[in-house]
Parts: sequence; C-alpha cells; structure tokens
Amino acid sequence: MARVLVVDDEPGIRTAMTRGLTAEGMEVVARGDGNAALEAALTGSFDAIVLDIILPGLSGYRVLEQLRSAGVDTPVLLVSAKDGEWDQADGLDLGADGYLVKPFAFVVLVAQLKAILRRRDAALGRVGQRVRLGSLVVDPVARAVSWDGEPVELSPREFALLHALASRPDTAVAKDDLLRIVWGDEGAASRNVVEVYVGYLRRKLDAVGAGQVLRTVRGFGYLVSSS
Repeated sequence: MARVLVVDDEPGIRTAMTRGLTAEGMEVVARGDGNAALEAALTGSFDAIVLDIILPGLSGYRVLEQLRSAGVDTPVLLVSAKDGEWDQADGLDLGADGYLVKPFAFVVLVAQLKAILRRRDAALGRVGQRVRLGSLVVDPVARAVSWDGEPVELSPREFALLHALASRPDTAVAKDDLLRIVWGDEGAASRNVVEVYVGYLRRKLDAVGAGQVLRTVRGFGYLVSSS
C-alpha cells in the first residue's frame, strides 16, 4: 500500500483526492498549508507527495525546495492552476517529479501518481526509503537504525517491525496488519508473537533512551510517535 501525502488548501479538493486515492488502495494523509506539509514530509515516511503550489504559509515551491535541501527525495507531483511553461520548468528544476495543471481529470492524477510510484519502486528496488523521526533514523537500504547518531542493534524481525511502524508515524497499526507486513501472512503467527517482538524492540529502544517513541494503543495495536 503506497502512503501518499496530499497537500491542498481547498477542503473540497483535499476530501475528493483523499477519497479517490483511498479507493485506489493508497493510504492518504492530507494537509492544508505549507508549514504543516513540510513538517509531515520531512519525516520521509511517504511514498509520494501531491503538492499544490499556492498554499498558506509556505508555497509549494518553497516546501519542495526545503525538502530537497534537507535530503528528502520523496517523489513530488506538483499541481497548480498555473499552466505556463516557465512555471512548470521552475517546479521541475526544484526537484519535482511531475507537474499537473488544474483542473484535471482524476484518472490523469492517478495515472501520473502511479507512474511516479513505479519509477520510485524501480529505483529503490522496492525496499523503501530512509525514515527520520526526530532523533530516530530507520534506513531500510542499509538495514540500520540510529538514535541521536548512535546505532541501535536490532534483529531482522525487530527491524522489520520498527520500519513498519516508523513508516506510518503517529498512526496506530493493528496487530493483524503487523502480522501481514512483518510476517507475511496474518495466519503465519499469532498476535502474541507481535506482542513478544514489540517487547524485545521496546527494551532495545529503552536502552538507548528512545523508549518513548514506541507506544501501545490498547485493544488495537502500536504506533511510533514523531514527537
């Protein structure tokens, strides 16, 4: 399931895109201004960003510029009512992966977004990209975790569990979903196994002073906090 950040200052457009992309099987997080968009995007926890250019606070151009300056390479699809060639060139020069002019058909948005995701998957080998949540860094390419620059030694299963949670920051993930993501099948292990590995992971995070990032959502599952 691709995780997509949708940024637009018009509530109706945000709602329509959220519903449509969710129906396409994507996990959607929506923001309505540039500052909130930048804060969310800097985590590196999204597979793609649909970013309007004209926003309150920071413009889409500035959000994109700051993302690239910070080393966040999440693919960005710019959307704007500006249809000039120079506008499109400016966006692409800043590091956008696509540019879509409003008004547009939803099927075109989905097609462009899926094309961007395919290119990203090919470039990353479907492994995923580095997630940074404050002092916590989870790098699926190097299969490494650090806290405040210090390495955290995890087993492969503990790493997969942390990555599954960290790539969905501040979002409660159900135990059944974790079984499917980490163990490959809800029937491959019991919910108790998830609890056991969360205990292992929590002890190792506690040992480096990072225990507060992993939280239990009683009766449901777990989440990793970005704050």
